[in-house]
Amino acid sequence: MHLVTSEAAVPPTASPDVPEAGKSDIAKERALAAAARAGDTDAFEELVRRRTPGVLAFLRRMLGDAEDARDVAQLTFVRVWENLERYDSSWAFSTWLFRIAGNLAIDALRSRRTRTRTETETFRLLRGGRSGESSVEPDGPLGLEREEVLRVFTACSTVLSEKQRMVFVLREIEEKESREIAEILGCRESTVRNHLFQARRLLRDEVRKRFPEFVPRSRGAEAGL
Repeated sequence: MHLVTSEAAVPPTASPDVPEAGKSDIAKERALAAAARAGDTDAFEELVRRRTPGVLAFLRRMLGDAEDARDVAQLTFVRVWENLERYDSSWAFSTWLFRIAGNLAIDALRSRRTRTRTETETFRLLRGGRSGESSVEPDGPLGLEREEVLRVFTACSTVLSEKQRMVFVLREIEEKESREIAEILGCRESTVRNHLFQARRLLRDEVRKRFPEFVPRSRGAEAGL
């Protein structure tokens, strides 16, 4: 199973503007990666400490299972350690790390007989996705309990492909920019946008079909027009 391919050695064509604090973190992690590549195990442990919470959260949302997320997170850092010599410091370390974690998560999803649930911590999709991008009425099911929200997404997320699921989680939950997601996936930004558009459409259609009681009614329908 080859998870870090030659694509990972190709630097991105451009980098988005990053706040000064973010640039400092990127530089720090590049230095830690360089030290780890030279055999400094303390530097590698520091990278693991810094990045484990974010990787675990991402994998829980991808896989829908905390135990599976822990297993894949552990394997992710094993792969990172084994392939440090292939890390190109023109990339942010986190971008390279999420590419490996994402590839492993997709492998894990594909190895299952049935699709697993994707745990999401927001129901804003039913209000049209990210804030400011509303395409349905804003009166979403705000009264739903968390368990009910997860039940609906558990049932509906099975319509997504692994790549659609990954793009949706990275964009809507991790709130990463399209450019970074494209770097993580090794594709064009237009491909990311297409995956996201299709994921939103499929999820909305599935919610409307299976859980119409949770879809806000138009004002015209409420008025009997």
